[in-house]
Amino acid sequence: MKARRIQEPVDPATSLFTGFTKLCKGLAVVLVAGHIVVQILPPAVNYLALIPARTIPFVWNLITAGYIEQSIYGVVASTLCLLIMGKLLEPVWGSKEFLKFIFIANFLISVCVFITAISLYYITRQENYLYMPISGFQGILAGFLVGIKQIIPDQELSLLRIKAKWFSSLMLLIAIAISFFTAESATYLPTLIFGTYMSWIYLRYFQRKPETKLRGDPSDEFAFSSFFPEFLRPVIDPIALIFHRMLCGRFETSTEANDDTLGGAPLPGSDPIEATRRRERGARALEERLATAPSAEELKKDASENV
Repeated sequence: MKARRIQEPVDPATSLFTGFTKLCKGLAVVLVAGHIVVQILPPAVNYLALIPARTIPFVWNLITAGYIEQSIYGVVASTLCLLIMGKLLEPVWGSKEFLKFIFIANFLISVCVFITAISLYYITRQENYLYMPISGFQGILAGFLVGIKQIIPDQELSLLRIKAKWFSSLMLLIAIAISFFTAESATYLPTLIFGTYMSWIYLRYFQRKPETKLRGDPSDEFAFSSFFPEFLRPVIDPIALIFHRMLCGRFETSTEANDDTLGGAPLPGSDPIEATRRRERGARALEERLATAPSAEELKKDASENV
């Protein structure tokens, strides 16, 4: 009797590099194309990267800078991270919200970096802060880590055994440590810091959820102090409370006056249950995309049936 082919087990490492979404593939093409342009036409960096002294009148570089990788290592790393993290976030957020997050976060990061560079120039009078070309997708990738922390905070990375909720904090800690030994830290460190913080602000207070018509994620597990170890949270919470009142104090005032309702419907950001549902959807999406290999008993059974 002719033996039929035995089904090969699914390798989790292989599945990590498959199943990419069409939107992420399209964005990856944009990153690669941007890198090719600045390699073929080096002067294009002056118009596409963020150069604070030239942002006025070239205001479009507040948008284009985030999609221009100047080094081959940067474009490879950014493309791979985009594809891998995108296939976790896009199914949970939806393609429209995923693209909206990238656009808004990228613009806010560029604005913050521009303001920081101008401020550093007036403080230090060093012109390199005005003329250094700043670009790269790393700010958005930092924002993706915040999104992963939101939807699957307790998921462990199989190789390092580190929970997803600590990815952002570890990334910033490593970046800050490296900045003490490199002279080019000003080209990436502010982008990473603002990418993390501005993404958290957007997801915490402003991201809309069409299925519930709510906004933001008010859960304690996504508070700003959750990015820090337990012993630092009593110090961080009072500082974070100031920004919390600035950003959503008007919602809290309305909630207290109307007992958390307005015509029988919850006010934006007043339903922490939605945060739990989002994390459940994220966990399901991760389980579907990172399928584990079949057990040895299942493989043996399949082999005996197919021979």
